[in-house]
Amino acid sequence: MRLWVGLIATTTILAGCDQQSPGLNASNDPFGPRGSISQIDAADGLDVGHALMAVGKYDEAYKAYLRAAADQGTTVDVLSALGSANLFLGRLGQAETVLRQAIDADQTFVPAWNNLGVVLMERGKTGEATRVFKTAFALDSGNSDEIRKNLQRALENFEDPAYSGESKKQAYDLVRRGNGRYLLLQTK
Repeated sequence: MRLWVGLIATTTILAGCDQQSPGLNASNDPFGPRGSISQIDAADGLDVGHALMAVGKYDEAYKAYLRAAADQGTTVDVLSALGSANLFLGRLGQAETVLRQAIDADQTFVPAWNNLGVVLMERGKTGEATRVFKTAFALDSGNSDEIRKNLQRALENFEDPAYSGESKKQAYDLVRRGNGRYLLLQTK
């Protein structure tokens, strides 16, 4: 008797699992629903890129940011993200160019200013980097501890050029913006 009750319960549960969601194509097509995906349904290239950057997949993040540029245009967010990806890929000249384009697009965009400062420090342009960090700090009204630390490190480096090159590369924080807030990435 217990065996029959168990079989009936299992059959009922499995039958319930076989039903399709109301939003899916009701046909028995083994390849799933067909049709076009609206842009609202598609993953945002910036969000995908940010997630990939967070796990260290910089080349894939760069490609996601390029898709975002194709979808959204070269907004300040997209340009800043492309500049950051280029920095992590070691393309310092490209990173500098793209971050300067981001600043030209919006001169009040704090993450682009900060990230440009990081690129300039990596390129050994300490004086200009210090000025750029000061601009980022002023635009942020001194609210970001990371930007404050970057500015302090740049000033230390500017005042003492013998400052350890290895610690310079390790010390700076990149700032990116997502969903109206600042998100931080630690450089390696």
